[in-house]
Amino acid sequence: MAGHNKWSQIKHKKAKEDAKRGKAFTKLIKEITVAAREGGGDPASNARLRMLLEKGKEINMPIENAQRAIKRGTGELPGAVYEEHVYEGYGPNGIAVMIETLTDNKNRTVADLRRIFTKNAGNLAESGAVGWLFEKRGVIRANGNVSEDTLLEQLLEFDVDDVTCQENICTVSCPPKALSSIKKAITDAELTVESAEIEWLPKDMISIPDNQVNKALALLSALQDHDDVKNVYTNLA
Repeated sequence: MAGHNKWSQIKHKKAKEDAKRGKAFTKLIKEITVAAREGGGDPASNARLRMLLEKGKEINMPIENAQRAIKRGTGELPGAVYEEHVYEGYGPNGIAVMIETLTDNKNRTVADLRRIFTKNAGNLAESGAVGWLFEKRGVIRANGNVSEDTLLEQLLEFDVDDVTCQENICTVSCPPKALSSIKKAITDAELTVESAEIEWLPKDMISIPDNQVNKALALLSALQDHDDVKNVYTNLA
């Protein structure tokens, strides 16, 4: 199911563009700050922080940026206090949308999200409105010239939900607890891991009329581009 979500492929490309512009640094620094605040500044004992630091290396973020973010999280340096919030909404033709945010001003973020939804033929909904349509899973995207059957065979001993390969990008979904071990197995199989995250995956996909698809993608892109938004998920096929 993970590989056939049109938005997930577009978001993956947008992440690469953001990394080139440095915009990804800003969002990742927020995540590192929160991870250090909640789990401590030692990557050895903080798995979430360790994964974020690896992500920083992948997008060539200077280590000094990460170190300052950790110190802000542990209180060694002053800085804004970011909080994590998840919002839900509906897009064109009733597609379901989940938005993960990191913000130091919840009221500002909610007002901005509501404005983006309204402008793009959607609406921000109450908590729980669409959350039941999704489940949290580990998702690994890796670059390599390999077939789905071959990769699945290499991962037989692991708890894998699904494997899809499109345009040399293979997507593996799994239970969150299995994310690290499967990521290592994929690396050992000589594929280049481009991302390994805990994501909200839709239980079922929906299709909408072709003339509505661009409207839906415009909404999702506008949400993803907001500085306080960490991730956007949808059940759009």
